[in-house]
Amino acid sequence: MKTVTIVMYHYVRELPFTRYPGIKGLLASEFKSQIAYLSKYYEFVTMEDCIQAVYGNKDMPSNAVLLTFDDGYMDQFVNVFPLLEERGIQGSFFPPAKAVLEHKVLDVNKIHFILACAGNVHDLIKDIFLCLDEFRSEHSLESNEAYFARLAQANRFDSKEIVFVKRLLQRELAEQLRAMIVDRLFKKYVTKDEENFSRELYMSLDQIKCMARNGMYIGSHGYDHYWLSQLSEQKQEQEIDLSLQFLRQVGSSLENWVMCYPYGVYNDSLIQVIKRKNCKLALTTEVQIAGLNRENAFILPRLDTNDLPKFAEALPDAWTKKVLKVAV
Repeated sequence: MKTVTIVMYHYVRELPFTRYPGIKGLLASEFKSQIAYLSKYYEFVTMEDCIQAVYGNKDMPSNAVLLTFDDGYMDQFVNVFPLLEERGIQGSFFPPAKAVLEHKVLDVNKIHFILACAGNVHDLIKDIFLCLDEFRSEHSLESNEAYFARLAQANRFDSKEIVFVKRLLQRELAEQLRAMIVDRLFKKYVTKDEENFSRELYMSLDQIKCMARNGMYIGSHGYDHYWLSQLSEQKQEQEIDLSLQFLRQVGSSLENWVMCYPYGVYNDSLIQVIKRKNCKLALTTEVQIAGLNRENAFILPRLDTNDLPKFAEALPDAWTKKVLKVAV
């Protein structure tokens, strides 16, 4: 079976020298070193190569690697695009349309920066509990203890406290209440000037068009960056249609486009919606090397940047050995 190692990136910045050093991301210098590492052991391919491998007769090298960049951050235009262009490597970028067109900060990013600025996560949780107390009767909320017991489960990247904050504010509460609490906390801990913050955080439409003209691939990451699996099929279709209007503005093909599921989540109805609209591939956040065939085309897994070495001189790690068929 044809395979490809798909690598997922988000923030790529010199974090210690920014206003928000607490944000989790990859140093720009580490990105450059990781590209050097990948260049030693892998062969870079394009998104079009992957589409043709699934739907045509395109052969793929056994050590194929594809670079993907989520969320449309300015970092990616400033720190990623020039290096890729210089090296002749295609990156696939998935900006959420609302952030670019409306200059709104997505709730997921508000939560990132709230966590980065709050300092002590326990104090932040106290503030969240106060908000829940305020709205409990009006919205029939559970007790603070019940939410924490159910949601506070550590994962491979975050402590249980941080997972609690993310899960509660990203998807557990009703959308209107969730947005109200996140906005209140963002104004307290980060800034009251959301528009200017958004313009600093995300690429502009012109910058995205520039990347597209210079060989980068631009795909769909939804419009609002919703948890699409939680929406009705009608709402899913509305979200996809809005994101495709954005791709049309950028100049991307609407006959052979690619979906990157926000948060990596999907369900059967969403897959049927994007299939009807000529989507060819879709990316998740499941951790594995991707098999390129029609059966897997809409559930392609990716490795996180942290799953691979960030040093040019590093020896092949377990994932690389697997690709190179070297015994671990």
